[in-house]
Amino acid sequence: MSTARNPLGAQFATIVLQTLTGPPAFAFVPAISLSAFWFGGEIALVIVSCVMPILYLLAGGFRRTPAEEAEGSDGYAGLASRGHFGRQVDRVHARASQTGRQSALFVLTIEDLEKITATHGTAAALRVREQIGDRLLAAMRADDTVGALSDSQLAVCLSLVRYLDLESCIQMAGRMQSVAELPVSVDGVSVYVSVSVGFCQLARAPGDDGAAWLAAAATAAAEAVSRGPSAMRGYSDSMRRQTQIRSALRDDVEQALESGEIKPWFQPQISTDTGLISGFEALARWSHPTRGLILPAEFLPVVEAAGKLERLAEVVMYHAFAAVKAWDSAGVSVPQVGVNFDGAELKNPQLINKIEWELDRFDLSPERLSVEILETVVTSEPDDMITRNVIALGELGCRIDLDDFGTGHASIASIRRFSVSRIKIDRSFVMKADRDPEQQRMISAILTMAERLNVETLAEGVESVGEHVLLAQLGCHHVQGYGIARPMPFEETLDWIVSHNAKLEDTPRIMEGRSR
Repeated sequence: MSTARNPLGAQFATIVLQTLTGPPAFAFVPAISLSAFWFGGEIALVIVSCVMPILYLLAGGFRRTPAEEAEGSDGYAGLASRGHFGRQVDRVHARASQTGRQSALFVLTIEDLEKITATHGTAAALRVREQIGDRLLAAMRADDTVGALSDSQLAVCLSLVRYLDLESCIQMAGRMQSVAELPVSVDGVSVYVSVSVGFCQLARAPGDDGAAWLAAAATAAAEAVSRGPSAMRGYSDSMRRQTQIRSALRDDVEQALESGEIKPWFQPQISTDTGLISGFEALARWSHPTRGLILPAEFLPVVEAAGKLERLAEVVMYHAFAAVKAWDSAGVSVPQVGVNFDGAELKNPQLINKIEWELDRFDLSPERLSVEILETVVTSEPDDMITRNVIALGELGCRIDLDDFGTGHASIASIRRFSVSRIKIDRSFVMKADRDPEQQRMISAILTMAERLNVETLAEGVESVGEHVLLAQLGCHHVQGYGIARPMPFEETLDWIVSHNAKLEDTPRIMEGRSR
């Protein structure tokens, strides 16, 4: 029976091979040499001395063992592979437990690597990562370990020190970030990247092994990316609780979508000319039976991880159309409802058919739907399907709102190509605009461009009367924000509409002429 089919035989052969080709083989060298000289004299000794290295080479004595291979780099000079880095983290963790010394783990995420690959090619992205790895190696001490966790993540494990506080870790994270974000020359072009850093002090690490410590640093890195670009976050117990909550929510999300726990709340948009309601934006909210109201920033990553983004869009659109129908039945005027569509949804080849079916189902005309698209979707070189869907929605008669305008550098050509009906000025430009001349100049420039393009404007994040008045004076068509009203469940919208319209009726009107 062959060794390939005999586990015991294979194990015995492996042991023999390791014995003959590993360090134990050197224990037999004196005995073999002495025996050769005893029985064959000097000639036999010379022959044995020549033959033994050849046999050792043929037996694979100079090959690296699998364990040694795993200890090597990941193909980038000086960077430890993920496996080797993990083992080094285990060793540092164990030594720290024995000596009482301190350490910290840092995980750096290169946030723009996919974009660099798409723009400059895979070789350029590889060059960027190599350069960042080389810089980290040069910046760290000789006994610190720098490793590669993935194509876009590098990690640093500090060697043990007597004292290491939070401030020191923040300073080190800042230095690593500064070094990593230096421009990289690719074919004579300077390529800039943003790098987020997450870290975990050994003293704050959960669990009792290196794997838990590394997982904590990775959690901090994920939090930094979500707060980015170029953010830094240190691991805390609240992050662990947040991770546990998200894990629990992931189990609940499917049922929540089907049971009605997740549905849209509505935030009004009003005209600055007349004060009348010009629409509502549908914003997803999760009314959890035990955790209370959960905002999108917390549950959207959970929905995405569960692969339910498309189902969420269907739920929001259904309830938004139902709300429009209910407002019509109540005899109140709400011209349109805005529904957000992200890039993944816009890639759906069946999107137009689904929207047409829902409009027919509720007997609504297409212009009652405002499709809100993030400016970053327009500026990220969308694929053909996204382009076709957005153009088809415009041709269908739906309004196209370009959301968060001013943050993604959309070109005028993109605005015209997608038949944008309205641009929504990002709240970062609106904030304190009534007191900041620079903000006013930025808003004025956006409004002038929109006027030239014959595109309507809506300012988001309006929180004060001063901001509202300024925007009206500058010529912004619509406003939305906490200064007008917070998002509310549908059940509260009818009362709010009645109250708002009543205020308009009580507003004194300027007499256009004097009666004779």
